Amino acid sequence: MVHAKIAPSLLSSDFARLADECERMLSLGADYLHMDVMDGHFVPNLTLGAPIIECLRPHTKGFLDCHLMVSHPEQWVDDFARAGADLFCFHIEATTDAPALIDRVHALNMKCGIAIKPKTPVASVISLAHKLDQVLVMTVEPGFGGQSFMPECMDKVRELRAQFPDLDIEVDGGLAPENIEVAAQAGANVIVAGSSIFKASSPRDVISLFRKTVNDAQPTA
Repeated sequence: MVHAKIAPSLLSSDFARLADECERMLSLGADYLHMDVMDGHFVPNLTLGAPIIECLRPHTKGFLDCHLMVSHPEQWVDDFARAGADLFCFHIEATTDAPALIDRVHALNMKCGIAIKPKTPVASVISLAHKLDQVLVMTVEPGFGGQSFMPECMDKVRELRAQFPDLDIEVDGGLAPENIEVAAQAGANVIVAGSSIFKASSPRDVISLFRKTVNDAQPTA
């Protein structure tokens, strides 16, 4: 059985106070710190890279869940390992040799995840899931925050959960109090949320609601 892991997306934070924002989220109950890495090529936006992760690492003991929305993720594995990333998640659409990339990430003592876009079939990761620490099902098109949740992506989550009951399944995009139940019932347990946490009047309450909803959805023995 899996448990809830709540991962505020730092894309919605105040970048001028990034270390403080990380510590604030952890103090409010976050389990992971979700770092959106965009290269302006794989997605039409440019955010942060390994140098910022490296600068941030001495200031937080939080789990740095790095989601690379980049072309050729292979070229960044060493940099993110040196920077102190805890999990390196790459897009299946961005590589031609996912098994080798998974092995390389693990060899550098990082956990490894694979992300899939909304239009990418879940079959693309089924054969790899046994090698992975996490599968990320995007519930918006990657590249920008603040988009609306796509409930049709939950079929992928259901299929993954049916085949891999102990796998961490992450969802990212438009997650909010009004749709967390849908994601939890489908089988997602790692919840990424940006706007709905950072813009909430009480981020702590949102994090607590996400956690309770996910844990309540877990099957009982």
